[in-house]
Amino acid sequence: MTFFFNVLVVDDEEDFLDTLVKRLKRRKINASGVKSGEEALELMKENLFDVVILDIKMPGGMDGIEVLRETRKTYPLTEVLLLTGHASLETSIEGMKLGAFDYLLKPVKLEDLLPKLEKAFERKDEQDQRIRKAEIKRAIRYS
Repeated sequence: MTFFFNVLVVDDEEDFLDTLVKRLKRRKINASGVKSGEEALELMKENLFDVVILDIKMPGGMDGIEVLRETRKTYPLTEVLLLTGHASLETSIEGMKLGAFDYLLKPVKLEDLLPKLEKAFERKDEQDQRIRKAEIKRAIRYS
C-alpha cells in the first residue's frame, strides 16, 4: 500500500519522532517531524499537510490539545490523529470532541497507525472533492 500525501508528526520524544518519520518515508509517505506545538504551527503556515499525527502530552508552551484547537480553526480540512499514553485517555476523548479524526495509544505500532492514517486521508480527500464540486457548480452558475 503506497500513500501519496503529506503527514506532519509532532512529538517531543526525539527518538520516537525520528523513527516514525523514517518508517513513514520508507512507505513513500511524505512525512515531516517537529518536536513542539509551536514548531508544528509554524511549519503548517509554510506547508500544506493532509494529516497531522499529534502527541497530546508535550512539555513547554503548547500541549497537543492547544495545537489541535488551532489546527481545526486555521486548517479545518487537515485531519488530526492524536497519540496518547494511558494516563491521558480522557484528554483523547476531549480531542475527539474538538474534531480529531481518531486517537492511538503510545507506543503505537505502525500496523495500527497505517490504516487510520489512510482513513484520515480518505476523509480529507472526500472533503476536498466536495469543495471542488461546489466551487465548479458555483462558477458555472455565475458565468
